Amino acid sequence: MSTIPVSAKLRDRLRKLEALHAGATTPGEREAADAARQRILTRLAAMGQADPPIEYRFTFGNQWSRSLFCALLRRYGLTPFRYIGQRYTTVMVNVPRSFVDEVLWPEYLALNEALVGQLDALAQAAIGEAVHGDASEAEERSGPRALGG
Repeated sequence: MSTIPVSAKLRDRLRKLEALHAGATTPGEREAADAARQRILTRLAAMGQADPPIEYRFTFGNQWSRSLFCALLRRYGLTPFRYIGQRYTTVMVNVPRSFVDEVLWPEYLALNEALVGQLDALAQAAIGEAVHGDASEAEERSGPRALGG
């Protein structure tokens, strides 16, 4: 299986978003991103002392968003899981509510928006080049027609 390289622009944007959610005041590259991650880990530990972890269930509409969320959880030392019988789109995690509300979910939303935007642009370009230049939505017409007529 071949891998598609992540564009430098997307990688930079994702790192900057993480630094923003960690409370960084200066933009940075690798060192700043690592420092931001450490600030978030320290914040998670502090929140866990005052706000014990509870079990959360998250459901995602596509594999990319689910994969991003699982990677974000693992980045912060959290373990995503599913119970036997749960759908593949479900991710469970034990985490303090304050961390979800103040850090994890806002950061996920920002990262997911950047990722989905990049994937959408890539898909639209590929469809336009390989299939047909007009990949716009189907036209809307008034009133439903009877089946078979």
